[in-house]
Amino acid sequence: MLESLQLRDFRCFEQADLPLSGEDAIFVGQNAQGKTSILESVCVLLRLQSPRATSMREMAKFESESGGFFVGGTWAGRDLKFGFGGRLKRLSADGEVVKRPSHYLARSGRVVWMGNHDVQLVRGRGDGRRRYLDFIASQLFPEYLVALRSYERAVRARNNLLKDYPVAWDQVDAYTELLVRHGEMITSRRAELVDRLRPRVSEAGSHLSGKLERQEIAYSPSAQPDSLAAVLEESREADSRRGQTTVGPHRDELQLEVDGRSAARFGSEGQQRSFALALKLAQARLLADQDGGERPILLIDDVFGELDVARRNALLDYLPKDSQKLITTTHIDWAERDGLPGRCFEVSGGGVTEQSDAP
Repeated sequence: MLESLQLRDFRCFEQADLPLSGEDAIFVGQNAQGKTSILESVCVLLRLQSPRATSMREMAKFESESGGFFVGGTWAGRDLKFGFGGRLKRLSADGEVVKRPSHYLARSGRVVWMGNHDVQLVRGRGDGRRRYLDFIASQLFPEYLVALRSYERAVRARNNLLKDYPVAWDQVDAYTELLVRHGEMITSRRAELVDRLRPRVSEAGSHLSGKLERQEIAYSPSAQPDSLAAVLEESREADSRRGQTTVGPHRDELQLEVDGRSAARFGSEGQQRSFALALKLAQARLLADQDGGERPILLIDDVFGELDVARRNALLDYLPKDSQKLITTTHIDWAERDGLPGRCFEVSGGGVTEQSDAP
């Protein structure tokens, strides 16, 4: 549970100190006031990445003299701090400087992010679905994130070499070996993850639709783990012609179907949004079911107010009961009607004030 949160020069916040005490909380305010940024800061603190920024610099307050930011908090009794300035990242846990991100992440918590833009998991390109798998896998398998980052660096370097003419194949092949080494593990872990998610996605989708729809997922790798080396060898001509690596985990796909048909091509607006919710609910249930760890924190960004009563109740009913929930909304009336427990904070112009009349 997240017991406290401190922000300095993060997004629109010059300074904010939130006493969460491990409880559920609702953040209420108009758009562009900083509600989503609070949830984003929690994700950065616990997972060292943002669900909506491609670089750390984007999250520094525009007027910040240092060009950086600080996020701190107490998670399950552990004091965590993350500072960013220039190109430097500073990590500490319980007052001890942590050199490796993997060591820091081993002491932090698991996270599930849910937002209206999740519908792009169904409608959008494959890279969004790969990020969905990678974000979960990095929380389940300690070695995954290191392998993924190494693989991504190798792909970028290999692609740069493939753009040269003539291609220096001896250099390309050195990076190909790295792709095989890390790519085989990534593909294997993704396949295992999808096997574990599949029944949970089906169950969550059935619950949300009142058993009227059947959601199915399937992992479609561009090469099986034990054949990646051979497939990369076969693709040399295509790679040289296109100037990029055409096979590997960066080309994998997660197939989504509703009642046996492509959710992206044939699903209605409601079916696609339900599928996106089912994917995130399956993630929440999977992380909550892990042995030997704390329950994940659920960061729910402006989702409930957009749902009809039946879907909202179904979603609330399916969320892991003992996971802490931080929720943003532009209006509080639905929470007051449903009697959703938790503390209530008003967010306005980069300021946060706790309300005494929380629902």
